[in-house]
Amino acid sequence: MKKVVKGMMLAIAVVLASCSSQQSLQEYYVDNSENPNFISIDVPASILKMDGVDLTETQSDAIESLRKFNLLAFKKTADNVAEYKAEKIKVKEILKGEDFVELMKINSQYGKGVIKYIGDEDAIDEVILYGDSKDKGFALVRVLGKDMNPAHIVQLMQAIQKSDYDGSGLGEIGEFLKG
Repeated sequence: MKKVVKGMMLAIAVVLASCSSQQSLQEYYVDNSENPNFISIDVPASILKMDGVDLTETQSDAIESLRKFNLLAFKKTADNVAEYKAEKIKVKEILKGEDFVELMKINSQYGKGVIKYIGDEDAIDEVILYGDSKDKGFALVRVLGKDMNPAHIVQLMQAIQKSDYDGSGLGEIGEFLKG
C-alpha cells in the first residue's frame, strides 16, 4: 500500500511540475520587482494627463480603454552583463508563448523591440512592449486595459505625442526610457 501511495504522490508531483514549468509574464514582474538590477513601477493611465488635449474620437476611445501600465526595466552595468543576458533570454522565452500575438517589430537606433498583445483581435486586454539596447539594458511595458483595439494603438501613440506629457511621475524609469 505504501508503494502505491508513494507512486501516486510522485505522479502528482510530476504533473504539477510540468504544468507550471513556463513562468508567466506576471510572475516574472513579481519575481523581479525587488531585484536591484531592475527598476519597477506601476502607474495609472491617468498619469498621461490627456485632459485638455485636442483628440480625435478614436484617440479618445483608445485613451479611455486604458487602465494602467506596469513597467519593468533591467539597467545594464559592467557588473551585471551575465545576468542581463540571462534575463533577456527569460523574457524572450516568455514572450514566445502561444498567448502572445505579435503586432509589430521595432528596429531603431536605440535598439530592437517587439509589440505583442493578449486577447482577441477586437478586444485586447493587454499590450506588451519589449525593447532592448546593448548599452542600457531592456524594458518591458505591460499596458493593461479593457477591450483595447489594435488599430487604436497607433492612435494612442499619436495622442501621447500631442500631449505635453514629459515622463514626469515615472521617476528613475522615466530617465531610463528617455535614454
